[in-house]
Amino acid sequence: MICSQLSDSQLIKSYVSGNESAFAVLLDRHNEAIFKFIFHKVKDTELSNDLFQETFVKVIQKLKLGAYQEEGKFLPWVLRIAHNLIIDHFRKQNKQRLISERNAWSDDYNIFHKIASEDPNFLQQTTRAEIFDQLHVLLTYLPESQREMIHMRLFEEQSFKEIAETEGLSINTALGRMRYALLNLRKMIEENELTMS
Repeated sequence: MICSQLSDSQLIKSYVSGNESAFAVLLDRHNEAIFKFIFHKVKDTELSNDLFQETFVKVIQKLKLGAYQEEGKFLPWVLRIAHNLIIDHFRKQNKQRLISERNAWSDDYNIFHKIASEDPNFLQQTTRAEIFDQLHVLLTYLPESQREMIHMRLFEEQSFKEIAETEGLSINTALGRMRYALLNLRKMIEENELTMS
């Protein structure tokens, strides 16, 4: 069978078995969606290219180590890797700024005022990352269709229109699944007395 006709799962198995061209097909199949995801968060073409390359270096390393599990689709897995690299980038950037600001401003200058005004995306992403860690456990108890919905909407930050197109659903169906997923999550949070902040 021609590589381009294989599923992501089949391509991964083929690549891990030594077929380098299988990875080229995977990359070609998903590179546009992954680049758009990164660019949407960082709003910088050069940085997006760097993070895109870094993402695929990480993906190759993980595949070679056998770290990819078949618990979900390949694309959401890659987007989670990209998301983590974006978070790491902003953390490093702001640590460097903190050092330079300490040298340039008085002792009572609060760097977080500057970060809050300039980098809302960084703070939002960091908060989300902490909440998502707690959500991971709860998500395993949701039906697969609802779990996928949460992943695409919250982890990948896709719009309901994008989700509907990706999954071949109407927007109303996508909204309905998200509503039920959130209701189920809320119920589990209350039953387990979890703090999501």
